[in-house]
Amino acid sequence: MDFSRIEVDDDLAAFVAEVRDFIATHVTEEVHEEERRTGGSFNLALHKALGAKGWILPRRPPEQGGAGLDRVRERVLELEMERAGAPDITLGTTRLVLTAVEKYAAPDLAAELVPKVARGDVRFCLGYSEPDGGSDIAAARTRAVRDGDQWTINGQKIFTTGAQNCQYTFLITRTDPDLPKHKGLTMFLVPLDSPGVEIGPIHTVGGERTNVVYYGDVCVSDRYRLGPVNGGWGVLRGPLDEEHFGAGHDDGLSDLGIGSSWARRQERDVRAAVRWARTARRPDGSRPIDDPRVRARLGQAALDVEASLATPGPMGRVRVSETMIEVAAGLVDLIGPEALLPHGADGCLEDGAFDYAHRFAQGTAIYGGTTEVFRNIIAQHVLGLPRPVYPGSRKLADSRGS
Repeated sequence: MDFSRIEVDDDLAAFVAEVRDFIATHVTEEVHEEERRTGGSFNLALHKALGAKGWILPRRPPEQGGAGLDRVRERVLELEMERAGAPDITLGTTRLVLTAVEKYAAPDLAAELVPKVARGDVRFCLGYSEPDGGSDIAAARTRAVRDGDQWTINGQKIFTTGAQNCQYTFLITRTDPDLPKHKGLTMFLVPLDSPGVEIGPIHTVGGERTNVVYYGDVCVSDRYRLGPVNGGWGVLRGPLDEEHFGAGHDDGLSDLGIGSSWARRQERDVRAAVRWARTARRPDGSRPIDDPRVRARLGQAALDVEASLATPGPMGRVRVSETMIEVAAGLVDLIGPEALLPHGADGCLEDGAFDYAHRFAQGTAIYGGTTEVFRNIIAQHVLGLPRPVYPGSRKLADSRGS
């Protein structure tokens, strides 16, 4: 029996064909070229086309702007878009925040925004990290001060990916500096066209664009507050846990581990390396693939990526990132200096795929929480180890004094 092939019924096969036709029409070479040029991981025409199909919120019924897809068809859509390399970072953050909006926003605000999200007219980004905060989101210093029904926000956020393409940011602010850090936070959905909001680009070594966002006396109505005052940590936990632990579908269709989409991206890079090995010519006329050492290294790269895909939960997040960095460097070492020629350069291989993969891989140790954060998650939530007590902490001082 060939377990590599999955047989589907005619209805599902027709849906797969529909998705692939959509991709052929909307995920064009021009879309990929824009992504290489800007690093924004977003294309407005593609996003609006998804909205027109009901595929931004595909599980929801048509009367709510969705397509009424079952879980299998939703998963087919996810995987086909992923395999096509469709730029989607803003789609992901928008879905992540929408759950909190529907749960915590004023009913009239949620009713206004959900249809716009479904059409593709409204998108959300994440306003978490600050320049001095590192991975400690609860250490936020961006201040929100209340004056009646208005709030004035001052501060700075960094790594706000997609802000240039979004209408709102899911912003964590400090509203009571005298409370313990997790208890003095309040969450807002801040319109990014508000006076005093300034968005500046940050271009990463991986060729991507993220942003620094400044808030200078930004006035926001209390209507845009999500959840209770000083209860922002509870509002934030839902999207943050989904980012750290995954969406949690218990249906056998979801990725085993966090970060699997990155690993599938690297599968494309390994296939590109195999194409190079089959077509390149050495000075003696032989092909790299004719060398058993080359075949062994390509095979090991494929196995490493496959193993990372099979690693579950937060362990998968660490395994995927470390595998990406090692495999990308290994492919560059195997192919040689021309592997580092970027897209558009004379003589670049596979349209600059190896150069891009090598640079992108470095950032995966940070995206969505650093690998160190995930090691702590594994220690505490998987292995059941106690939280560490560091020198200088109040808990350590109290224990020594007792």
